[in-house]
Amino acid sequence: MMIRTERLELREYTLNDAPFIYKLMNSEGWLKNIGDRNIITIEDAEIYIQKHYLSSYEKHGFGPYLVVLKEDCTPIGSAGLYKRDNLEHPDVGFAFLPEFGNKGYAFEASKAVMQFAAEKLKIETIVGITIPQNNSSIKLLKKLGLLEVGTYTYEDGEELLLFSN
Repeated sequence: MMIRTERLELREYTLNDAPFIYKLMNSEGWLKNIGDRNIITIEDAEIYIQKHYLSSYEKHGFGPYLVVLKEDCTPIGSAGLYKRDNLEHPDVGFAFLPEFGNKGYAFEASKAVMQFAAEKLKIETIVGITIPQNNSSIKLLKKLGLLEVGTYTYEDGEELLLFSN
């Protein structure tokens, strides 16, 4: 599975991507806006990929995708679809290393994921969730055509904003 855009390529994660996941999930933006997933070692990242990413591909036919620069294959972030147990529809999610922020990559990758979901997976409704303080994500979700429709209580009890197309 490969999604290509003008500047990016998106593909399914493998266990070989554990060092990148370790770096991404311990970045300031991830910890502040998504939360600590207790990825202390590369091995923790491998376990996380297996449990949350590879199993999602198998169970749902989609999941998060590694985003790399087309020109040199540098991994820069993650964008994809997540199926939460207590959300009726899949949600679009994205996270990028800080040095690749504010360059339009998150929009480009997320737009491609939503197009892939609609055209290839035939998913009609996609939602988005974010903490109320994450203005960048709110702006991006709106730019993707999602409208704020209410709130969503995450599995840890945190109240998030809910967006839908």
